[in-house]
Amino acid sequence: MLDYEILRVIWWLLLGALLIGFAVMDGFDLGVATLFRWLGRDDDERSAFLETIEPVWDGNQVWFILGGGAAFAAWPLLYAASFSGLYLAMLLVLLSLILRPVGFMFRNKVPDARWRRVWDWALFIGGAVPSLLFGVAFGNLFLGLPFHIDGLARPVYTGSFFALLHPFALLVGVVSLSMLVLQGATYAALKVGEPMAGRARSAGFWSGLVLLVTFSLAGLWLPGIEGARIVGAADVAGPSNPLRKEVILEGGAWLANFGTYPWMIAAPVVVYLAAIASMLLLRAGRAGLAFVTSSLVQAGVILTAGFGLFPFLMPSSTVPGAGLTVWDASSSQATLFIMLVATLVFLPLVLLYTAWVFRVLRGTVTLEHVRGQADHY
Repeated sequence: MLDYEILRVIWWLLLGALLIGFAVMDGFDLGVATLFRWLGRDDDERSAFLETIEPVWDGNQVWFILGGGAAFAAWPLLYAASFSGLYLAMLLVLLSLILRPVGFMFRNKVPDARWRRVWDWALFIGGAVPSLLFGVAFGNLFLGLPFHIDGLARPVYTGSFFALLHPFALLVGVVSLSMLVLQGATYAALKVGEPMAGRARSAGFWSGLVLLVTFSLAGLWLPGIEGARIVGAADVAGPSNPLRKEVILEGGAWLANFGTYPWMIAAPVVVYLAAIASMLLLRAGRAGLAFVTSSLVQAGVILTAGFGLFPFLMPSSTVPGAGLTVWDASSSQATLFIMLVATLVFLPLVLLYTAWVFRVLRGTVTLEHVRGQADHY
């Protein structure tokens, strides 16, 4: 069996990989849902945008489910603290996501413009709200969340929903929204015909620009935020008990890892280079390559956040020592190993099935195709 320390790091990396998979795959669903209402000039064009994601959005949701499942099984304290303390925010995200299947199901049930307009707005909310709130959640991790561990080793959250709407968290929310809109725009530019593809390329260019500006502002703001730092050596192979460490808060702590491990700087560098490349490729009409570089943007942003926070998973702003880390919030060594074996068996199957689905659904959605379907029904 692998060492406990190695298993904890592997599962931290796997959690990051699942988040990247979600941003890349379900990210373009959320991005297209955010954009289609504005890029489609009439009902046929909006239907064309929606048809690019309607057959695949539910399959892409597997990354969201896998991420939640990994948090539950590998990091039970993280799952308990986040899903209980952030209950209202999680509920808002879930209600927004629920609008997607309902919108897809009911939008075309009635051939009435007002009816479809209502469901178009519902689908827009189902794309934009989660995209924003995912970033707000990450922003609050850097700010620290108000929770402590009680005498029964239970995480107790003492904050409120509106306290989560800190200006820095909202800025990171815009980073998240713009990066997922970029992903959706590059995918739409690849999958729809003209003239919609041209508008998608333009939207992708501007969303990339917004991403670069907001990502830079968040980086400039971060040194002024007090971050958590473990005082002394961490017990990397010890039992999962967050209260066995001493933590202090100090300015610039979230940037310390980039000084200790200079190779981590590659993550934000990838964000800048890949975002600029995506913008240039979209301007050049190379949507396929732009989707690849946009996917690198998603990975770079998530890795930048993960590297900055490491080893913290969920810092505490009220009782710093209660913050959850990679070393003290995990399941047992045996649980992590058994789950790793299962992941090595089933994750390749998910990837193979996903590749097969997108091969079957290759090609573009044109206005002629949409209008032909409307005539058929």
